[in-house]
Formats: sequence, structure tokens, C-alpha cells
Amino acid sequence: QVQLVESGGGVVQAGGSLRLSCAASRRSFGNYFVGWFRQAPGKGRRFVASITGSGQSTFYADFAKGRFTISRDNAKNTVYLQMNSLNPEDTAVYYCAARSRTGRAGSNEDEYDHWGQGTQVTVSS
Repeated sequence: QVQLVESGGGVVQAGGSLRLSCAASRRSFGNYFVGWFRQAPGKGRRFVASITGSGQSTFYADFAKGRFTISRDNAKNTVYLQMNSLNPEDTAVYYCAARSRTGRAGSNEDEYDHWGQGTQVTVSS
């Protein structure tokens, strides 16, 4: 079992930036496909971005393209989500998720095996 811990959330004004971190408890994390999801109040959890174990390939939801960047440092067992040009619609709890099964994961929650507890991001207008 791998433990995932998100950090970096907070309150930011519209137009601002935040960098979220997802730290894993296992060194094998470097082999895992990792995704970020978010859940706004009263809504379901929604895919934001994902990255392969090597970090060579990344994938984004349309709303994240051009504003968000996912990256990873496997030496630190950490995946990041850099979020720029934030707007109030980005307010949500952000979760990271990892897939320990073989194969890639897409935008479906069921494709991921391990989840963090989430970190709150609030964007004020």
C-alpha cells in the first residue's frame, strides 16, 4: 500500500498561482502513473492531469491546458501540479491518485488504485 499526501493548497486571488505537491511513501512510486483530480462543492470528482512514471508523457483536461503543468521528481517520490492564471472556477479539493497496476490510466477514477486525502484550493475573485 502506498500513502499519498498532498500539500500546497490555500487561498489565492484570481490570476494567481499555486503549486501542489503529492508525496508518496514508497520508492516504487517512480513506476506509477499518477493523476490529479479535483472536486468542487456539490460536484463529482473530475480529472485534471496525469503523468507517466518516467514523466515523459503528460495529459490534461481541456480546462487545464495552457494553465496547469504536471511534473514529477522521482528522486523525491513527488508529483507536482503547477497552476497558473487561477480563477474562481478552479476552487475545489484537489486529489492526487496513483496507479500501481500495470498499464496506463486515463481520466477515469476507477483506473487509479491509491488516493491522497486532498488539499483545498480556494480562488477569490
